Amino acid sequence: MQESLLKSCAAEFGTPLYVYDFDKISAQFEAFKNAFKARKSLICYALKANPNLSVIQHLSAQGAGADCVSIGEVRRALLSGVPKYKIIFSGVGKRDDEILEALQSDILFLNVESEAELLRIESIAQSIQKVARISVRVNPNIDAKTHPYISTGLHENKFGVDIESAKKLYIYAKKSQFLDPVGIHFHIGSQLTELSPIIQGAQKVAELAHSLLALKIELKFFDVGGGIGICYENEKTINLYDYAQGILGALKGLDVTIICEPGRFLVAESGVLLTKVLYEKYNEKKCFIIVDAAMNDLMRPTLYDAVHKVRVLDSKDLQNGACASESGVPDSIAQGANKSKADIVGAICESSDFLAKGVEMPPLAHGDLLCFANAGAYGFSMAHSYNTRPRAAEVGVQNGKAFLIREREKFEDLIAPELKFLSPQDLNKNTEGK
Repeated sequence: MQESLLKSCAAEFGTPLYVYDFDKISAQFEAFKNAFKARKSLICYALKANPNLSVIQHLSAQGAGADCVSIGEVRRALLSGVPKYKIIFSGVGKRDDEILEALQSDILFLNVESEAELLRIESIAQSIQKVARISVRVNPNIDAKTHPYISTGLHENKFGVDIESAKKLYIYAKKSQFLDPVGIHFHIGSQLTELSPIIQGAQKVAELAHSLLALKIELKFFDVGGGIGICYENEKTINLYDYAQGILGALKGLDVTIICEPGRFLVAESGVLLTKVLYEKYNEKKCFIIVDAAMNDLMRPTLYDAVHKVRVLDSKDLQNGACASESGVPDSIAQGANKSKADIVGAICESSDFLAKGVEMPPLAHGDLLCFANAGAYGFSMAHSYNTRPRAAEVGVQNGKAFLIREREKFEDLIAPELKFLSPQDLNKNTEGK
């Protein structure tokens, strides 16, 4: 996105602000779809990456399905125009009411994560006299070589069932009057940058699929999950052609529709977070740039020590910054060429509230505009209102034009669910004379 467009977005919609390039999202989706064009395939966008209705609708118009991990996400997908036969419901903790609504919505299938869940689905399906289409999530015990918090394919993780347990669940489902085992699924983690663990997982699960076929359990869908990473800092990324060919090679002899669940790959690089400088300060040898965004707006640095590269988009006065050595800061802070290493932090009352650490920045002044890259995935979707901080607005950009896709949250939005429980007398006391 052009810097001039980002500056105008900040001026029109304020900061903090998320901005998404819809043309970039289209290009990423087409690249993924084309990698599998030689085989029957369904690309289901993982809504957890970015659940904005306009983003989902945009991808649905390109032909995407939806991978959902709550009934709320299922509702978002349906509301955004994703056909019900392209919607998958995954996740380890489905409530009875969520299972019931998913079955009534007649979505493609539910991914089963345990024996207990399979039995609940069967019971609920029986109560409404409906056959539940299911897939079992297999945990292949593969090390995805990613951050431990986003690893999902090891036995120590809470996701899925081991191969032998999965086989028993399929045999049970085959015999059940109210279960229809139509698919098989695995997903070993997120932000994956090595191809070999994915191929190993596909091979292991394909072997299971072949053994099920011998038992007359004929699967229609082979779901390889998502997780393909992007380059945040200096990671080497997976080539899509190699990815597709590796999976196709693992599935030789299986006549199935391949399902992929990309999220980050489709939207991360499309998005940026814009924020303005409030002040600069230093403590002895430490320089801080305090901005109007915080960890409630972008959690990934706090949660994963993730790196989002930052650049200055607009600076009113590069010579007037408290981090410049000529402004009284110790020489040990200055790094030459009027640059210094600084932590970029927000207003949250936690020491873990930072957006970047030890980054080289020029001297900055109040109102200067900063841009954090690759914020289109797990940015706004993980945002929250800690410290009673309303969440940022979201803007889409397409063909060089910007448009609002989510209004900035207001204080009134935050207190609305609580306000009716205050007594009118107390409210009147605090509003007298206002």
